[in-house]
Amino acid sequence: MALTNSQYDQIMHVYEQRRLNNEYRLRDRFQKAYTLIPGLEDLDRSIASLSVQKAHRLLSGDDDALDSLRGELHTLIHKKQQLLTSHGLPSDYLELHYTCPDCQDTGYIGDRQCHCLKKAVIGLLYEQSNLQNILNKENFSTFSLEYYSRSHIDPKTGRSSLEAIQTALKVCHNFTDTFSAEFHNILLYGDTGVGKTFLSHCIAKELIDTSYSVIYFTAAQLFDLFAQNKFGRREEQNPDMQSHIYDCDLLIIDDLGTELPNSFTVSQLFTCLNERILRQKSTIISTNLALDDIQSIYSERTFSRISSNYTILRLTGDDIRIQKKLLNLGGTNDATPQ
Repeated sequence: MALTNSQYDQIMHVYEQRRLNNEYRLRDRFQKAYTLIPGLEDLDRSIASLSVQKAHRLLSGDDDALDSLRGELHTLIHKKQQLLTSHGLPSDYLELHYTCPDCQDTGYIGDRQCHCLKKAVIGLLYEQSNLQNILNKENFSTFSLEYYSRSHIDPKTGRSSLEAIQTALKVCHNFTDTFSAEFHNILLYGDTGVGKTFLSHCIAKELIDTSYSVIYFTAAQLFDLFAQNKFGRREEQNPDMQSHIYDCDLLIIDDLGTELPNSFTVSQLFTCLNERILRQKSTIISTNLALDDIQSIYSERTFSRISSNYTILRLTGDDIRIQKKLLNLGGTNDATPQ
């Protein structure tokens, strides 16, 4: 996955600031050491002078003189280290110290991304996803099938709630496993509280952890952002976020239908979904609405885009939150699908 220019610049700015801080702290340590240790500054000048002579000898090819200078330089550096340690300072006190010694705070080892840069990318993606905390609780490893019944039969499909969720889990795993090679979208619809949002969180964590960009919005939040950019004051507008909505690797629109639908939301939903289809960017939508309601509320052309470009998964069953209360579990199992 390629970061956007603004995302990459944001991370690289952090690395640049680290390097500046490293140099500032080193200058501060030099001042303290020179004040504490008499003669240390003169010793550093001698080391610098010998280093310049060594460079000149190296360029002139004078190997004999070069060997002599190496020995003198080693002696002075050893003396400097002894001075530092004798005054209670580490021997490397006057060297640059890095947050990541492996890449020396550049983010790269040669032409390869350092492990610290990969971690920074994932951290930024979590931060921008709007899902930073919840994904530790709601993911594939914490998903449980125990609240889905074989006896609860969906009259529309003739399938049990357990069969429906097993199929949905298989589709969601395939979605993440093939994400880099195939373009997919998912519509999760059906009863309240049966794990639609939880499944979208499972997918989000898998993708963010492999450095794909994911953005989550409830439908109300998404349309509010569109409205701010179109009708709001200049200080309220966030064109970068709207660009991310079209370009992020995965957009999750949760609880479609809970917003106040009107001509603006209908047109914005079509524009958003159509633009992402054209760009081959995946989208997951969850809703309690029936398919007929989606068509009647959001227009035939929007429903046509969904029906022809999305895998549609219907989930049914008893509200898991109510089941938890009836079983006196309350909120003790945060990982239960909802």
